Amino acid sequence: MAEIHERGEYTVTQVRRFDHVGITVADLDAAIGFFAALGLEADGRAHVEGEFIDIVTGIPGARTEICMMRVPGGETMVELSSFERPDHVPGSVSAMANELGLRSVAFEVADIEAAVAAVAADGYGLVGGIGEYEGVWKMAYVRGPDAITVALAERIG
Repeated sequence: MAEIHERGEYTVTQVRRFDHVGITVADLDAAIGFFAALGLEADGRAHVEGEFIDIVTGIPGARTEICMMRVPGGETMVELSSFERPDHVPGSVSAMANELGLRSVAFEVADIEAAVAAVAADGYGLVGGIGEYEGVWKMAYVRGPDAITVALAERIG
């Protein structure tokens, strides 16, 4: 049920909390390693197939392996999914921030330089550079496996 306000804004009352974001990857182990380097913790890995996944995805005969990666100390998760049936479909590997669609998943980090160095050790790097916003935030985009873009932000002010 939505409540519409005078300025055209509305409030949706069905949402109770943010649970997870799902990311489809070709190499599940590489994606797990990338997010683990940023400090996320694996919270279960399983194969999913059958009527449930067929209905939810709209893909008959689907089979996927998933791994839930939990943000430390929180309830929010990243669901990494690698399809075994049908095969994955490549996305845009060099998508920039202005390309339509989900462009990044963002995390606040304690030390942005250390976070960038942790993923760089596995061969992943910056999309641009580390920028500073009004003395309050440092932020950077890093590109991980399967062209996943992760925004990293460190509060400095």
